[in-house]
Amino acid sequence: MASHAQGNKKGRVKRIAVAAVALAALVGVGVALAVAAANTEEPDYSGLAVEGETSLPQPPKVSSDEGDAEATAPDPAPAAEEPAEPTRPLASPSTTGALHVEGAHLVDAAGNPVQLRGVSTHGLAWYPQYVNEEFFRELKQDWGANVVRLALYSAEEGGYATDASRTALNEQVLKGVEYATKADMYVVVDWHNLTDGNPQTNQWAAAEFFRVMSRDLAQHDNVIYEICNEPNGDTTWADVKAYAAEIIPIIRANDPDAVIVVGTPTWSQDIQDAAADPIAESNIMYTLHFYAATHQADLRERLRTAVEGGLPVFVTEFGICEASGDGKVDYDSADAWLELMDELDVSYICWNLSNKKEASALFKPKCKKASGFALSDLSDAGLWLVDALGGPGFNAKDVMLARADKKSNKAGAAMMAFSSDTIQWQLNVADKWKEDGRTFFKYDMAGSNYSAATEKWSVTIPFNEDISVEDSWNCEVSVDGNELTVSNDAHNGTVGAGDTVGNVGFIVSGTGKLAVVDL
Repeated sequence: MASHAQGNKKGRVKRIAVAAVALAALVGVGVALAVAAANTEEPDYSGLAVEGETSLPQPPKVSSDEGDAEATAPDPAPAAEEPAEPTRPLASPSTTGALHVEGAHLVDAAGNPVQLRGVSTHGLAWYPQYVNEEFFRELKQDWGANVVRLALYSAEEGGYATDASRTALNEQVLKGVEYATKADMYVVVDWHNLTDGNPQTNQWAAAEFFRVMSRDLAQHDNVIYEICNEPNGDTTWADVKAYAAEIIPIIRANDPDAVIVVGTPTWSQDIQDAAADPIAESNIMYTLHFYAATHQADLRERLRTAVEGGLPVFVTEFGICEASGDGKVDYDSADAWLELMDELDVSYICWNLSNKKEASALFKPKCKKASGFALSDLSDAGLWLVDALGGPGFNAKDVMLARADKKSNKAGAAMMAFSSDTIQWQLNVADKWKEDGRTFFKYDMAGSNYSAATEKWSVTIPFNEDISVEDSWNCEVSVDGNELTVSNDAHNGTVGAGDTVGNVGFIVSGTGKLAVVDL
């Protein structure tokens, strides 16, 4: 799976199809237009997760209003839509408490399924700066995460079993648990075997590490132990079980009720092997890892089969790029994975907290911050994640704009815009210049009417940031934040079927990054 010495491991864009309706109408009359720099993929934010009020999770309830039944009206009213199911509150140690495993699920004391959703550090020896109290608090309050995974490499440079200071690494993990506890999050302590393939290779080091961790963390109800990250190579499930038979008792001696997660062969994909021969212990879960651009429908079906068959699975690591941790992003596959995990109440953790120049890193390479992150600091993967988690600390519209596909803002660039009437518009960046610290953009517009005649027209053009209108011609314009609405002037509202309208335009100003976006 992901080969990431010093980490190689990239994010979901939900799409809204605003332009799709207009395009469908055009197809209906047999028209196809090709315009330079056009992009027809649209983000959809209908599945945005929102953190609810902090409380013990309760089964969904559908509210009703009996008083409405007695109301009368002279004419029949349209049937009201069914109330949406309330969002389940975000689980947290202060309200949900210690977790355990029942059947295929991670549950609270009352047996209610609990879903953990969060992020993983990169290798603690390489990116220690992100393990700090302020940032962990942001992860909970702003990002909407309720779990953080502390990834401690075993065999790589700086690994616990190689050349690292084990005392220093132990202290860093303990600090991470302390910060997660203060932030009211769960924490996964991850023995991140990778290049050592078979976890038995460095079993002696794992035994030492978990003996110390379980001793020092025994009183922390929010700690979950992940005893092997990604068994790989020719490692079999029998090898993993033999390793687990040695490590689990070490943890149980100090922390008898802790949840323990066990990796599976082939970089934690072969969960069917664990389902066929599970470990005869309580509070055990099994690891599945995926990278959305590489692992798709077949592995999703494997997850469904395992969970519906009773296997408790925890996705302790995933990305929305290729399995290398880099390469292309597949938002559609990532969306499908998220939908499935939510449906099955499977917990998931996204890789990784770093500014490494790779697709799975959540921060841009030039971002040197360790806390206080703004949307502009986040990579595509980071933006996808705060959207997926519901990011209560970020304005939903700002997230949408940050993730929207941006049209070229270079002079000479062309793009399409769609109105609610029958006219399709082409916009051209006729000119661009800087003055008094602002950048000015001159847009020319030309419209073609492919349907019935119209006596008026209007088109709303979204930008990626707030704009100021400097001038316009042969049209009326109005601004609402980042949206510019262009309407007909007194003399050019009537456009016959098959006719065109032109010599329309406007000048707007903003930052140099100002651009038209697809929403």
